[in-house]
Amino acid sequence: MLHRVIQNCGLEDCGELVALATPGQLAAVFDLDLWRPAQPGLDEQFNADRFGVWLEVMMESGATVAAQKLADVDVGLATAGFAQHVLVFDPAAGSPSAPMDGGEMTAAGTPNDGLSCDIGGYLVVGRRTESWDAVVAVLSSLDAEHHAYFHRVMRGCRSLSNSKPEVDGLDDLLPNEEQVMFDLAFNRERRREQQGYVTPAQARAFLQMSRQVGLGRDTTPPSNPVARAYFRAIEWTTPADAGSGSRRLPTASGATSAPEDSTDAVSAIIDVLLDAGILPQQPRALLDGPQSHASRLARIQAQMRFAGDHDHAAYSMRSQELAYLANTIMAGCSIQARPFTAQEASDAAVAVCNLGLENWPRHWLLAKARRDSSVVDAATALPDDFLVGHDLVSVFQVGWTVLHDDVCMFTAEQLIGVLTRLRYDDREIQAGLHALRIEIARHWQAGAPWRARDLLDVIMILDMPAWATLLGLIDECPVIHAGIGASRGSPTHAVSAFSFEFISENEQIASVREFMQSLPATMRA
Repeated sequence: MLHRVIQNCGLEDCGELVALATPGQLAAVFDLDLWRPAQPGLDEQFNADRFGVWLEVMMESGATVAAQKLADVDVGLATAGFAQHVLVFDPAAGSPSAPMDGGEMTAAGTPNDGLSCDIGGYLVVGRRTESWDAVVAVLSSLDAEHHAYFHRVMRGCRSLSNSKPEVDGLDDLLPNEEQVMFDLAFNRERRREQQGYVTPAQARAFLQMSRQVGLGRDTTPPSNPVARAYFRAIEWTTPADAGSGSRRLPTASGATSAPEDSTDAVSAIIDVLLDAGILPQQPRALLDGPQSHASRLARIQAQMRFAGDHDHAAYSMRSQELAYLANTIMAGCSIQARPFTAQEASDAAVAVCNLGLENWPRHWLLAKARRDSSVVDAATALPDDFLVGHDLVSVFQVGWTVLHDDVCMFTAEQLIGVLTRLRYDDREIQAGLHALRIEIARHWQAGAPWRARDLLDVIMILDMPAWATLLGLIDECPVIHAGIGASRGSPTHAVSAFSFEFISENEQIASVREFMQSLPATMRA
């Protein structure tokens, strides 16, 4: 919850809340806020700049409070954070010696930019100018009030500063700094898995496998191994495991511990922000929306309602599966070349499941009926109790495959054909269209045409609504853009990039086919 406040209000405006946070709350927020992916869907990396901002925000309450907060944090995290900002040496490393060329002598491997000082018997040299004052102030306060913790951090930073393996080509080991970051990321992933999060690597693997479900096979495919491993790990997680974190050093004697009522204070402030509408409410997967939106989700809503009324255990499991699917989309997918928000991921998971219910192969039902010696009419809709006996992960995979094959791949294939026949007198435009055709054809053959989306900009010159629509359709998670209507006869040529809806019905896919049929005439106009 504290992280939601920081996301919505900005870390720089949350200094008083940070001062009230308990060590457990800070550790949880650090796991979320100090890590950023280079691109949406890729593995998250420790963000040194963000660590510096956190130091500056904690310093707003004074160096003593900042040092106390940091002393309750895992020493490995603090070491990795400081090591991104400073190099640490023994004082002798910077002592003058007789340089051969008569120039100024500096500590080995350190930049001579004037950012250096002595703290607690160590020579500290700045690697970057950002947050330098906060770094020095916090380290000085740690030295004065949390001496043991300070020396552990500084020894760790010193080890990383002096780490330069011999270049002999006889080993394939990570440098010390990269190894520390790898260990830090690995431990974080383990903690997050115990809390129900999905790692980006697992999410990407699951989503890629879900694009390749064979809908023509005779029987329902086996359960997805990535999802199966996730739920098995959740079942094995005990309360003690979930509550355990990295070891922390005890605070120095006489140090002021976090107030016992700080958790209640933070919760009370957050409740006020929620009531005032400053913070959005937590997204819910099956939240009733506008009538037009709700009607597009009629299948999944009816199925979940039946499960909730008749089998509480099945309903609980389906709800957990929806949460897993939303987490997977957030961790391993992007939309419009940016990360999903929590609400968007929740909406996307429900929409894809609704599409999966509509396209669930009827011969799978017949095969199951034969095994169960029951009767099923292949022409009828799914039975009302379908989700009592079927998991939503499999339903999602059907919808995700349909999205990939019938929307993304179909649109890319049709666009390749249009580009092959299209000719323009303008050499620059024609060259851009030619480059787009070659690149999108290459990625289409690999099953990932969205990797050529940057080259779609040439279509923006010809028709902006068509360009916006194609960007939405040729994506990891295809969406229906408002431009699909503007491009077919409407005089509108300016469409918001955020005007889209998730595809949840075959009726929407039919509109995609109509759009692609009209695209040649649109681009020639």
